[in-house]
Amino acid sequence: MSAGRTTWVLHVDLDQFIAAVEVLRHPELAGLPVIVGGRGDPTERAVVSTASYEARQFGVGSGMPLRLAARKAPDAVILPVDAPAYTEASERVMDTLRGLGVVVEVLGWDEAFLGVDADDPEAFAERVRAAVLEATELHCSVGIGDNKVRAKIATGFGKPRGTFRLTRENWFDVMGDRPTIDLWGVGSKVSKRLAAHGVTTVRELADADESVLVGEFGPRMGLWYSQLGRGIGSAVVDDSPWIARAHSRETTYQRNLTTAEEVRDAVRELASQAFDDTVKEGRPVFRVTLKVRYAPFHTSTKARKLPAPTTERDDVIEAAVALAQTLDPGREVRLLGVRAEMVMPDGGDPVERTPVRGRL
Repeated sequence: MSAGRTTWVLHVDLDQFIAAVEVLRHPELAGLPVIVGGRGDPTERAVVSTASYEARQFGVGSGMPLRLAARKAPDAVILPVDAPAYTEASERVMDTLRGLGVVVEVLGWDEAFLGVDADDPEAFAERVRAAVLEATELHCSVGIGDNKVRAKIATGFGKPRGTFRLTRENWFDVMGDRPTIDLWGVGSKVSKRLAAHGVTTVRELADADESVLVGEFGPRMGLWYSQLGRGIGSAVVDDSPWIARAHSRETTYQRNLTTAEEVRDAVRELASQAFDDTVKEGRPVFRVTLKVRYAPFHTSTKARKLPAPTTERDDVIEAAVALAQTLDPGREVRLLGVRAEMVMPDGGDPVERTPVRGRL
């Protein structure tokens, strides 16, 4: 790093990415409420992948059942998910970012971290936004931080089509009075567990007794949540290939599964598919997790560590079926998912890329 220059982490997040790609493909949809999800049929069981800002004004959001979204925004245009189109658009965006001469750590289709040396990070952020728009016709927002946690959270304050800086200096001014669920990696379940200990705001989390957090969440995550309350996180941006920890397969069934036999057969199929994905990685499976969503919408997960890491399909299927046998036989099932977690290679991931642990 040259003298007088500062290293920054920038988080680039494409605005309403999937919906924006669809509007580029169908210009006549510009300004209309657009919802993308499933096969584009609101009578089927599927969830919203993304919604345009116009659709969000009706209360439509990602992860919402498509049927409910259609009721909230009856005049919305509902389109099927087209993953290849989004992958192609994403690759053009990431290539554009790499062309800026910075380290690019891809987080997904629509977001990435950049490691930037700059005296004026806001000016560089504007350069990023202009380059992406010129190359792809897509708008993005940029969060500026002194680490990944703060950069990621900053982006939310910059949306849409804007830039925001969040660092140690203004962390508590911006985040202190906000609820813990506003932190990256804190969902509704964790926020409720924190609230049970009287921790409801970011500042309260920062001031919380570490021993209490460790007692609630364990030594690793308890310490991590303590640091998160102060905005502490990794500042290392790494462009080395992502090493998958697990592969998952899940299905939402158009008709509820009502018998133990139906559930068992479905779990067998999902476990087999997940195992096939791990074979491509060349690493053994050591833990299997089963996700179930009972009707109407209660979700739970169960996990089982295998006696020893395995590369045998039958071992993975057997573990998944054993977990299925612990499910409530009196409840109808609308979704099942199987996750096969693999042994990491020697050395593991070169860097802790994200504070959010993998979920099924």
